[in-house]
Amino acid sequence: MSYSYIQKKKWQTSGRSRFHIKSPVEVDQEYEAEIEEISRRGDGIAKIDGFIVFVPNTVQGDQAKFRIIRVGNRFAIGELVEN
Repeated sequence: MSYSYIQKKKWQTSGRSRFHIKSPVEVDQEYEAEIEEISRRGDGIAKIDGFIVFVPNTVQGDQAKFRIIRVGNRFAIGELVEN
């Protein structure tokens, strides 16, 4: 048995990504949350049950209403509906 085989077996998961989290948001649904931070790209960051949502055209401290346009494994992207 080779060393690389042992290492793979030791860190092997059950076939699911260890970052896959059940998303609390759905595409085309509207949510309202406070923009807590600003990303490196300048998008506002809101959190829904700890799940990160990037919302362009917002600033920190805004209470924003947004619609989800894309959901990934670790984050979602929303578009501003109302600020």
